[in-house]
Amino acid sequence: MTEATGIVGEFLSLKADSDADLLAMQCGDFYEFFDEDAEIVADELDLKVSQKSSHGASYPMAGVPVDDLTPYVSALVERGYRVAVADQHETADGHAREITRVVTPGTHLETTDDAAQYLAAVVGTGGDSSDPVAGADGSYGLAVADVTTGQFHVTQLDGPDARTRIQTELYKFDPAEVLPGPDLRGDDDFLDRLRERTDAALTVHTEESFAPGRARHRVRDHFGPETVDSVGIADDDAAICAAGAVLSYVEDTGVGTLASITRLQSYGATDHVNLDATTQRNLELTETMQGGTDGSLFDTIDHTATAAGARLLREWLQRPRRDRAELTRRQSCIAALTEAAMAREQLCETLSDAYDLERLASKAVSGSADARDLRAVAGTLSLLETVEDVIDEDDRLADSPLADALDRLDREVVADLAAELDAALVDDPPGTVRQGGLFCRGYDEELDAVIERHEDALEWLETLPDREKETTGITHLSVDRNKTDGYYIQVGKSEADDVPDRYEGIKELKNSKRFTTDELQERERAVFRLEEQRHEMEYELFGDLRERVAEDATLLQDAGRVLAELDAVASLAIHAVRNDWTRPELTDGRELDVEAGRHPVVEQTTEFVPNDLRMDGATSPPDQERASGHADADRQFLIVTGPNMSGKSTYMRQAALITLLAQVGSFVPARAATVGLVDGIYTRVGALDELAQGRSTFMVEMQELSNILHSATDDSLVILDEVGRGTATYDGISIAWAATEYLHNEVRAKTLFATHYHELTSLADHLDRVHNVHVAADESDGDVTFLRTVRDGPTDRSYGIHVADLAGVPEPVVDRSRTVLDRLREEKAIEAKGSGSSEPVQTVFDVNAGGFKRADESETATADGGTAAEASDGGLDPETEAVVEELTELDVNETPPVELLATVQQWQEQLDDG
Repeated sequence: MTEATGIVGEFLSLKADSDADLLAMQCGDFYEFFDEDAEIVADELDLKVSQKSSHGASYPMAGVPVDDLTPYVSALVERGYRVAVADQHETADGHAREITRVVTPGTHLETTDDAAQYLAAVVGTGGDSSDPVAGADGSYGLAVADVTTGQFHVTQLDGPDARTRIQTELYKFDPAEVLPGPDLRGDDDFLDRLRERTDAALTVHTEESFAPGRARHRVRDHFGPETVDSVGIADDDAAICAAGAVLSYVEDTGVGTLASITRLQSYGATDHVNLDATTQRNLELTETMQGGTDGSLFDTIDHTATAAGARLLREWLQRPRRDRAELTRRQSCIAALTEAAMAREQLCETLSDAYDLERLASKAVSGSADARDLRAVAGTLSLLETVEDVIDEDDRLADSPLADALDRLDREVVADLAAELDAALVDDPPGTVRQGGLFCRGYDEELDAVIERHEDALEWLETLPDREKETTGITHLSVDRNKTDGYYIQVGKSEADDVPDRYEGIKELKNSKRFTTDELQERERAVFRLEEQRHEMEYELFGDLRERVAEDATLLQDAGRVLAELDAVASLAIHAVRNDWTRPELTDGRELDVEAGRHPVVEQTTEFVPNDLRMDGATSPPDQERASGHADADRQFLIVTGPNMSGKSTYMRQAALITLLAQVGSFVPARAATVGLVDGIYTRVGALDELAQGRSTFMVEMQELSNILHSATDDSLVILDEVGRGTATYDGISIAWAATEYLHNEVRAKTLFATHYHELTSLADHLDRVHNVHVAADESDGDVTFLRTVRDGPTDRSYGIHVADLAGVPEPVVDRSRTVLDRLREEKAIEAKGSGSSEPVQTVFDVNAGGFKRADESETATADGGTAAEASDGGLDPETEAVVEELTELDVNETPPVELLATVQQWQEQLDDG
């Protein structure tokens, strides 16, 4: 194809320079996409494609009006595209275009999502990626920024587990876009894990931006040397390299929000609770195992009135704290709000009118805020006085930490800014800042004079129809305006011939004619001049006002954070009152003592049976002494047994969620609770998504178990819901046994371990901190009732056959299973049933013989093979012999239960047909 010239050539040239996926180039009143970009945009956004000719060639073209670009760009960015925007500006020779910004998933300002939108850079120095779990000594730096709010966090992790911990930190923030450092770009294992656990777009940014010297200079220049030193980041830290790369990327994309990033927040490994991606998924913190938000913990407890409050509450859940003083402060706020119902309602009603000041501050700094945004700033700042009155007028709130929240703000500056915006902008300004009508009278004298002349000119035009009717006697006469004809006089066709000579015809329509006059044209030119002058003055004044607001971006961010915190604690108070939650006692010890605890989500959908949980420091009453005879003063490892579907998983998850909620600062679903702060919560529950990715259940189990054994400490909480079930029975028992010993003896974490391996319950007789509990069931007259009650000691049965019955397994299979189970319990031989008869025809499994056996045969045919083939002439009919042959070759240890049941049903049908 011939090389494109003209507009298309300019487009392709700019696109090549942009390093973006798509380019939107302004051409007059439209932003146009050409060539392949047009086809992509048309397909993604359902736009119409036309053709643009250039130098004999034709190119696809799709466009959107200038004022409508933002929602289209937002939709493209949400689909993962990086979109460059080339704006048009006037020059002496006409006009020119240049790329003014590149909108990416991590730098998109116009997001409508309430959640934080993080851009992250991660740097690795040293270490060995050959072990994806443990790694080797190395340093990893992480910088995370939310350009929509100005939040900026950095951390540095060192040591043998730094690689795993930096991945955990990334998962907590769930960034929209990640910039991997040069050393990580070839680390396929690291990047693959990142892709699996997040939806982040991975972007290659210039290596120079990660260079220590350049990054150090950029960070110190942006935040100031004193700030960098005060937060404890060394000049040679990997964290500096990551922070410099983020600042460089934000600047290079041209979103204009660097000025809103004013606060460098460094945090260490001991500030927050470790929650890896597996644990966040297993506990369904912000989305369920199925991927939706309905039914998640966040969805359940979120009663916030503002987007900022919801965003902060979500952040608290994903990054629980280890600072007992801060958690106690939040608890006290919630306690006060639970007691002051009327004040709480007034506070929430006030907050419902608040806008997102953090994001509005970033829009002001970037120059993208319009008059409605600034009007929202004014209205929200004005609410602070009402919020203060609500708190001050209720003694319970006034005596709580809530009263200190507003002290962080310079309320005089807040009041001045709100008053200035109120005095400047009309109550309902237009959506565009270039068409006037933004400012109140009295804000600017020069503008007032222009507006007065403009309105006088408009008034002359508005009264013109009446004057012309009176002068000419024409009744069907009106005055109007459009872009083509400007101002015109329109006369009905029946009277068009009666117009005076001073009327000059300009257009004939079906039922009317349009005219102009010399005076009308002169007045029109005056109106246009005044209109243009007014728009230019208002736009210039608005730019100054927006800059004035941008100068107070830090104030807006602080005010927004205060309102968000009030909203978040009010939400937790509302949920506590509605669901009878209680304030937990927080300690620095290792207790986890819960009285009548409940699962915070499950209790919403069913009549929940509360259960106690005691770990460490609690002694059972004399009448509840454990059968093992061990003292109960150090109860740290609970082996949880009980039937399937009885509630073991719910019991363990509620223990983890009560601990997590306590370290959010929330009340918890229990009658009473004492919670020793933990440094991490680790879970191993299921492997549904990994199975879809082609990894076996057992491999996933072992990877997750390995991560826990490497990462957990004696201050952690570990939840294991089955270990070793994905392999042969004896292998599984061996792994579960060894893992229990290691967690007990080496890691020493608080642990709840649900298992069907009853052999593990004997460990309570040998390991002093291991205790057995079970979820009780009641059996009478063959019917089983799950009591959902947790009691001390191990369970004596699994009730698997009952569960099979509940699951709809055919009744003949269930009945036969009961017979087989009874004979196994009695250690008697199991005899196969012949086709069409209820009488047994041969023994196929002899417990005492230790394997499969034919009738009248002296040798045992084990599951490993052996003599089954040698006994082929035992007098069996062909169908039965075929079933027995399959049975002798079946390894029950390696066959999933569902497949076993299906095989038994197939054998029954085969024998019946025979």
